[in-house]
Amino acid sequence: MSLLRVASFLIYAVLRCVTTQSIPGQATTADLVVSSGYPVEQHSVVTEDGYVLSIFRIPGSPVSPPIEGKPVVFLQHGILCSSTDWIIMGPGSSMAYLLADAGFDVWLGNARGNTYSRQHISGDSSTADFWNFSWHEIGMYDLPAMIDTALAKAQIETLHYIGHSQGTTAFFVMASLRPEYNQKIRTMQAFSPVAFMGNLKSPFVRTMAPFVNQIEWIMRMLGVNEFLPNSEMLALGGQKACNDASSFQGICANVLFLIAGFNSDQLNRTILPAILQHTPAGASVTQFVHYAQSVNSGRFRQFDYGMLLNLRRYGSIVPPSYPLQQISAPVFLHYGENDWLAAVSDVQQLERQLGNSAGLFRVPNDRWNHLDFTYGSEARSLLYERVIDLIRRWNDFIVK
Repeated sequence: MSLLRVASFLIYAVLRCVTTQSIPGQATTADLVVSSGYPVEQHSVVTEDGYVLSIFRIPGSPVSPPIEGKPVVFLQHGILCSSTDWIIMGPGSSMAYLLADAGFDVWLGNARGNTYSRQHISGDSSTADFWNFSWHEIGMYDLPAMIDTALAKAQIETLHYIGHSQGTTAFFVMASLRPEYNQKIRTMQAFSPVAFMGNLKSPFVRTMAPFVNQIEWIMRMLGVNEFLPNSEMLALGGQKACNDASSFQGICANVLFLIAGFNSDQLNRTILPAILQHTPAGASVTQFVHYAQSVNSGRFRQFDYGMLLNLRRYGSIVPPSYPLQQISAPVFLHYGENDWLAAVSDVQQLERQLGNSAGLFRVPNDRWNHLDFTYGSEARSLLYERVIDLIRRWNDFIVK
């Protein structure tokens, strides 16, 4: 099957899924945390533009009880993902649990439009207006609101931030256009940082990107505003097609590899059904359009509305680039050699333009791909332990 036919099939699947709702009775992030023996809190956050977000807190662990004044670590998921990605691999393996065990106050964010953030003070997610956002708005409004909530509840002034993929993109938006938030960030740990995408390797994304305007027009005409919501159909399909007894399990893995890069050794296929119960978690069509624009232009800039609307919004026929030099928070860039969505050369370009890069940190595995940052079977030993050590050392440095 050609890549174009794969792309067409995915669009068809989106249209079939778009009217479905999240799975009744499905375990939430809070349920999974409690079942693993950790304390959890759920907090509701309202953004400046009226989106209602649900975020989760793990204030302690069986080996590190809740205490006041712990350093806070805030984790932000990638596109089509949710807070669940940081815990889905379970205690002893997932980033959130390891941080809690290490004595940190852990907060898990959820961007607008995903399973946990599908409300607005003036309406619900069934309206087109609700989905009129990109990762630009996530950076401008969601992250500041969630960070301020975490800091207020913890009664401290600064935190450590960990983002994966879109979680890094949104941070770069916030820290460049709302530079006052740099003072609230002790360190930013960027997993698979995505800003520049001109050298992206994914054949699937490369095939889709040149047709982004046509695809967007078709989806708008059909009234499709959401891309791959979490649904009972997708979760059931994941459980049936991707479990250990299924002859289709290899296909499930290869669909992921086609997008993110091949690394079969790091994918625990037994956990695929659990992952697909929670991911994809939904995103707006505009988020993907904005990324496709980045692929086509090779630049990291605001949304391109076309020449006339750009003139009205920005005062120029092309959208402005994000002023990365305004970012003063120390940014640690963690990258993989085999990441098809964050090419090494693009990460290097980002590092050169950041206002305060703390350096490039290669994951020591030649086949490390985009999804290994959250699902990799050796993520603890190859990445997470190093990151926790960096955070500890930097935290002590700042405190002193």
